[in-house]
Amino acid sequence: MDNTKKSAPLLSYNGVSYIVPFILITSCFALWGFANDITNPMVKAFSKIFRMSVTEGALVQVAFYGGYFAMAFPAAMFIRKFSYKAGVLLGLGLYAVGALLFFPAKMTGEYFPFLIAYFILTCGLSFLETSSNPYILSMGSEETATRRLNLAQAFNPIGSLLGMYVAMNFIQNKLHPMDTDAREAMNEVEYAAIRDADLATLIAPYLAIGLVILAMFFIVLFAKMPKNSDKSHKINFIPTMKRIFSLPHYREGVITQFFYVGAQIMCWTFIIQYGTRVFMAEGMTEQAAEVESQLYNIIAMALFCVSRFICTFLLKYFNPGQLLKILAIAACVFTLGVIFFQDRLGMYCLVAVSGCMSLMFPTIYGIALNRLGDDAKFGAAGLIMAILGGSVLPPVQAAIIDMGSLFGMPAVNVSFVLPLICFIVVIWYGQRSSRRAKLGMK
Repeated sequence: MDNTKKSAPLLSYNGVSYIVPFILITSCFALWGFANDITNPMVKAFSKIFRMSVTEGALVQVAFYGGYFAMAFPAAMFIRKFSYKAGVLLGLGLYAVGALLFFPAKMTGEYFPFLIAYFILTCGLSFLETSSNPYILSMGSEETATRRLNLAQAFNPIGSLLGMYVAMNFIQNKLHPMDTDAREAMNEVEYAAIRDADLATLIAPYLAIGLVILAMFFIVLFAKMPKNSDKSHKINFIPTMKRIFSLPHYREGVITQFFYVGAQIMCWTFIIQYGTRVFMAEGMTEQAAEVESQLYNIIAMALFCVSRFICTFLLKYFNPGQLLKILAIAACVFTLGVIFFQDRLGMYCLVAVSGCMSLMFPTIYGIALNRLGDDAKFGAAGLIMAILGGSVLPPVQAAIIDMGSLFGMPAVNVSFVLPLICFIVVIWYGQRSSRRAKLGMK
């Protein structure tokens, strides 16, 4: 146990209170959580609406997390040149534009304009995350930085829960109940009418959140926020990259974050496909099975949310790397249950995995950025680029699912070998980090 953090203030430093800025930036964590988790069920929704395979539907995640990858380092350079606040504002602006572009995308009746809208939206999220995570780390002493980031990140799943609730009640429940096979058999005129009605249902929440984001933009614009501590605005990109990637705890953190985000997105995206198979085997219709699966997804996110608050408290007493390793081992055990159980027990295990994941993103992030100082701006960009794992790995899992069956098992079960591998990487990083902490190393 580590009791050294008990007396350190969490939201003040040198007599300066950061409570109001912390609340505003933490609100952004909830807003991008909403975007992330209203989107995960859309892989299944778009596959049905446009009569596509799971692999084609997973292009939603490629576009979504590709935006994170594309904008991470441009965001870091922008923040270095200007400020964290400017990065947050640009992120909110792009987020709003991307969400509002769902209306013209719907008017085309085509799939790819939606992918463009998702990409622009997540370019905004990339700016938001690249700005907000290190901004939170800077709002107090370095001693309490990981706890502070875990507290801010604890509000991310609250937005995620709202996104899941909206996806289930305002999109999935309102889509035409006709199943995928029946849509395939329709003539083009009948299909177009149902497709357009479903798209009108799908875009409404995105247009609403676009307006909310615009309001948040103006609140942050006029709020008094702390300024960057550094006085130099020189970018020095290549020397900075060489410097931070020479640090093992940072370099390994980027690798681990890639695999962790891939695992998170796979578990939350394909819980719908996993649950649909389980519940249809019990006699449910496809739409009822999808809605039931999304209910389990909401339960998983609620567990994730509660677990994050618990883990934030435990970090007062435990080494972050040690706790990270313990939870990653538990995640591996539950993922084995997801693979080998073929009934509701597998769904229960998949829900339990979310409780184990709650600590991982902010803790990997906090460990990797520890003692980077002003280099944290570019360090944050590397960790946001690692979110590419959420773009690269889900299509691989989708391709496995499209095989139908493997080794005498449902392919959707076998596909969870990929998250299992990812959690093994997290165990490795937790062990390495814990060892470095004990030895007083970076």
